Amino acid sequence: MSMNKPPRVWVSNEHPKAGDILRVRAQMEHPMETGLRDDPATGKPRPRHILNYFEAKMNDRPIFIWEPGTSIAQNPYIEFTFKARQSGTLNLLWKDDRGNTLSASKTITVTG
Repeated sequence: MSMNKPPRVWVSNEHPKAGDILRVRAQMEHPMETGLRDDPATGKPRPRHILNYFEAKMNDRPIFIWEPGTSIAQNPYIEFTFKARQSGTLNLLWKDDRGNTLSASKTITVTG
């Protein structure tokens, strides 16, 4: 499975005041197959296929990095907060153990 479907990303306020705390919610479609289950059709283990890296950057500065493991459910959802300091682009990046990547971005415009 490739990661072609765009992730769903929500930011609590895309036009915050400086110092406001922003909440980011993001979900993407991924099978998150652990490699521990058997395929009922063949009786053989299904190959492992999990997300193993997520990062969020604001203006190319890391603000959140997560290395999920096999215990994360299918179609992973992530939520985090950060303080609005300056306008710019929030970039999100997911990577899986097969080398697939998926990214999304949101423009944040800080006022006041």
